[in-house]
Amino acid sequence: MASHRLIDSAVSALARQLPADAVDELADGLTETYLRHLCDGLHPDAAARAAIAEFGEPHVVIAAFVRQAPGRRVAQALIVSGPAVGGCWSVALITSHAWNWPVPAPMRLGFGLGLLAIVTTLALAATTRHSYRLTRMTAAGSLGLIAVDAAVLAAVALLPLAFTWPLAVATAASLTRLVLTARALPRLFTG
Repeated sequence: MASHRLIDSAVSALARQLPADAVDELADGLTETYLRHLCDGLHPDAAARAAIAEFGEPHVVIAAFVRQAPGRRVAQALIVSGPAVGGCWSVALITSHAWNWPVPAPMRLGFGLGLLAIVTTLALAATTRHSYRLTRMTAAGSLGLIAVDAAVLAAVALLPLAFTWPLAVATAASLTRLVLTARALPRLFTG
């Protein structure tokens, strides 16, 4: 297949950021567009520049892929819904006097640090504009969030707590987030 150094350079730039199957498809389309411009009588350099202009510069194409990345969308949804779920748990923990629960301090600290790491990971994936690879961090953040929700649900089930309405709302919020996050996981590993 005939190619040109500008086309090869554009494809290499795309390959550094995007999934291989997307790069293969883009490379085919870019090469076909380049060959069409050659057939229309353009000089090889002009044909390559025209093909790249038609497709978009690599940074523009990458930014478009990042905006539509499944990982970025899921991370944004989790970041937006996080304060609501966290607020439910805050009310539930305060009304249940969680400071009296028989949970060792190291576990509380580990839970808080783990949650901070998850939120940081999801925030990076949700706000990236130029790195498709960063959007893939959502898979790790989602698995961590599933673990957090499972842990708090297990704690509620195993600790001898009075089941109040704030605890019921927080439990329902975590269970809902756990299920929805688990349903999104396949897209995160393939997208």
